[in-house]
Amino acid sequence: MTRRIALTFMALIVLLLVLAVVPLGLSMTQREQTSFRDTTEAANRTIAAAAEEYLSDQRSPAAMRRLLEQAERAGDCAAVFDTAGRPVAATGCPGRTGEGEEDDQAAGYWGDLAHQVLVHPGTAARERDDRLVVAEPIGDTTHPVGVAVLSRSAESMHDRIASMWWRLALIGAGALVAGVLLSVALARWVGRPLRAVDAAALRLGEGALDVRAPGGRGPQEVRRLASTFNTMAARMEALIHGHRAVVADVSHQLRTPLTALRLRLDLLAAADDATAAEFAGAQEEIARLSRLVDGLLAVSRAENAVPRPVPVRVDQVVDDRVVAWEPVARERRVSLTGRCDARLTAYLGSGDLEQVIDNLVANALDAVGEGAAVRIEGDTARGQALLRVVDNGPGMSEAAREAAFRRFGNPEASGSGLGLAIVHRLVTANGGTVRLEETAGGGLTVVLELPALPPQGPSRGPRAGS
Repeated sequence: MTRRIALTFMALIVLLLVLAVVPLGLSMTQREQTSFRDTTEAANRTIAAAAEEYLSDQRSPAAMRRLLEQAERAGDCAAVFDTAGRPVAATGCPGRTGEGEEDDQAAGYWGDLAHQVLVHPGTAARERDDRLVVAEPIGDTTHPVGVAVLSRSAESMHDRIASMWWRLALIGAGALVAGVLLSVALARWVGRPLRAVDAAALRLGEGALDVRAPGGRGPQEVRRLASTFNTMAARMEALIHGHRAVVADVSHQLRTPLTALRLRLDLLAAADDATAAEFAGAQEEIARLSRLVDGLLAVSRAENAVPRPVPVRVDQVVDDRVVAWEPVARERRVSLTGRCDARLTAYLGSGDLEQVIDNLVANALDAVGEGAAVRIEGDTARGQALLRVVDNGPGMSEAAREAAFRRFGNPEASGSGLGLAIVHRLVTANGGTVRLEETAGGGLTVVLELPALPPQGPSRGPRAGS
């Protein structure tokens, strides 16, 4: 964004400089050329006035010759022609070596120009060999008595024009440099607070609820955006922390009376054999409530966790969890196996994969019956670590699969209904996906797609409590 703002501002400055400097330079060039021509014509008219006194009034040619000498000393070439086009008087031209060349010049181009002025009386100006040649009729413009021709070098004019263009170029370059510095400063003034708000929004989306955007910088609109974002983040933090606190507090508060109630029921069941069956049913309900409370605590901890991905050897974790759950599976007469590609690696929060596998294996062992099989498979697909927990139990209906990842969303769940919600939260918080599929031949397959590459972008915040 900073680059786009700077480039746009620089393009605007360049356009304004072109529209301002180029017309100004052209105008000043034209004015310089006009001034040079007017000055040359004025000098030639002075010579023509002196030549008129000599040709018309038969006075001494001294004044005319004096003006011609002055023109020669100034580096100009001048000549006076009579009505027949013959040169009456002429100066030598700088760079020419002999009178023969001067005569050739007077008899040549200058003579032709003088003849044109005699035929069509009026001031004539031509450019020839980087010189301006001006011809002026002498005397009456209707019946001139001769023609005065003055040739002046245009080098000084060209030097002044070149110097003027250089000055304009330097002014334009200075303005462009100043504009570039101003555009970069403006772009940073606008872009930095916006990037800060973007980074804060990214961290907030990753779960860092205490993040705030720095305020007091940038334009008023950006400062107002940062203030609005901070207000939103504060309210969101208060709501989420309040929700988590309620869930955690309720769960903690329920565990104590449930434990006490279970102990009392155990004592009553041991004391009275007649009502032992009733007490056993009550104890099962108490156990169910205890599992529900433990699930709520697990959900609360999972939601409060902000994972910091590290490389995790999926094959080693699967082997460890299979060994840990093997006694439980053997007791329930269920076959539990695991098979993963060697050195299969995923980037997850430390300990998250163990919780995911534990919940999935526990759900599978609760769902299948004796003689069933649960297997864990891992490989790589589409640049991700693919992990599947497959069982051949009763499976789940389509409606149950759609609602399984919501808290208490599965009406067919035999436990608390929170295990898959915990799995979904842990997997998605790490940038992965989880879905449920039917197992070929019956049963349920949980498919996990886990990131196999390190995360890109700003570093995540430290992991909260687990």
